[in-house]
Order: sequence, then C-alpha cells, then structure tokens
Amino acid sequence: MSRLTIPSLEDAPETSKPILEAIGKQLGVVPNLYRVIGKSPTALSAFTSFQGALSKTLDVKTRERIALAIAQVNGCDYCLSAHTYLGLNLAKMSPQEISLNRKGGSGDAKAQAAVNFAVKVAREHGRVSAADIDQVRDAGFTEAQIVEIVGLVVENTFTNYLNEVAQTEIDFPVVRAAAEA
Repeated sequence: MSRLTIPSLEDAPETSKPILEAIGKQLGVVPNLYRVIGKSPTALSAFTSFQGALSKTLDVKTRERIALAIAQVNGCDYCLSAHTYLGLNLAKMSPQEISLNRKGGSGDAKAQAAVNFAVKVAREHGRVSAADIDQVRDAGFTEAQIVEIVGLVVENTFTNYLNEVAQTEIDFPVVRAAAEA
C-alpha cells in the first residue's frame, strides 16, 4: 500500500487535472507515479516540463537505458517496472539489453558509454573524473548531450526517490531491483 494517497483523477487538485488528462490521452492511462506527483500541481508542472524537454534529447532507447540503470542504482522497483515495460514495448529493446542496462551497460558501444557515464554520475553524486567525461565524449556524445545525460539522471532520480518515499503502488508488471543483484 502506498504511503502517500494516490488520488483518482476526480480527486486530484484542479490545477493538476489538465496535465493528468493530457498524460492519459498520450499514454491511454495515468500511471500512479503521475497521480502522486499531481498532489502538487507545482511539482507536476515542473516535472512534466522537464521530462517533455528531455524527451527531445538523445534517442528513446538511450533514454530508457539510462532510466533502467538509474532505477537499479537507486533500487526503485516502481521505476524498474515502468521502464522495463517501456523498454520492451515502446523502445522495442530485448530482455538481454534491459538486463545489461540494469547492470550499467549495453550491447551497443555508444549506448554503453552513455549508460556507464549516467551510473557514475548517480553513484558519485556528479563527482566524475575528467577521464569519465573524455570517455563519453570519445564515444561520440557532444557536450550538450553530456548535459542531457546528467539531466536524465536527475529526472529519473526524482521519480526514484519520490516512489521510494511514497512506496507508490506498482501499476506495471512488477520487476524487483533485488532480482538483478
């Protein structure tokens, strides 16, 4: 059971409803995560703006790879469940690739550099070395894309932390962080 109430769309704050309805139209459902964030219209607006902007960066597979890696680092079962589902069904990634992503890697050399860098950013709280930056740059990422990778780490860390605080009820096929240990 969630520690924070997951409001129905009808019970959501009035200023959150238009954003939640737009999410429902886009996804066909409003996941529990968005309904929990929607308890704060300010947080929902900020998050969806940040997420929307970052959805225009990198490719969907790389974004999902990073999301899976960060969810694993942070031990967030909700986000592992959601991004495993999205990785398989939206990004059309293989189960083998998803497993590699959760371990901080990838079967694709360029994506490997992005995922590895994202994991280092998360684990080291941003205190990466010049060699770490050179490695991701040498893999073909621009400085703008390096900033975007850090942005994706932050976006996913927010949802990981919020879901852990709330113990958000998982509304995707369940995946557990401990299962990959």
